[in-house]
Amino acid sequence: MSGSHGSKVKAVSEPDRRQAAEQLARSFKGSMAAVRRLRGRESHRPGELSDAQYSLLFGLRESDAVRTSELALAADLSPASTTEMLDSLAGAGLVTRVRSDQDRRVVLTSLTERGRELVEERRARYEPRWLAALEDVSERDLLAAAGVLDRLRGLFDELAAERVVDDERVA
Repeated sequence: MSGSHGSKVKAVSEPDRRQAAEQLARSFKGSMAAVRRLRGRESHRPGELSDAQYSLLFGLRESDAVRTSELALAADLSPASTTEMLDSLAGAGLVTRVRSDQDRRVVLTSLTERGRELVEERRARYEPRWLAALEDVSERDLLAAAGVLDRLRGLFDELAAERVVDDERVA
């Protein structure tokens, strides 16, 4: 068996593969739990943004204008919560919200200059820690991990879609 780069890849027995997949599941669940703990312990002091609000701002970082539904999906928030947060962020001067010229039902959100500065400040504060945590992991392993996480996201999206269909059958 050969890998994508022409190197030999050792065949893995089914029990070893299952054990590795189970270890991945434990690690993934542990990571998700750590994220929930982090979000649960965030302070909600007046004038400070929540991690969810920062997620929305970071979702705008690479785009000129984004639909509310896209931001909600990217930040793992309900559309209603996203709209409420975006209204608050607009009130704070961090985003602008305008109706689409093509479809007046669609609201597009963009970062203001002040919002962009805030995102870049936070990125500058946390990116070194992220990179330090991964510094001894090879590029190849990072890309493999990203691929695995993308597959898991696809699986969870499929399961969520199945639940919607199941819920519609019950209703």
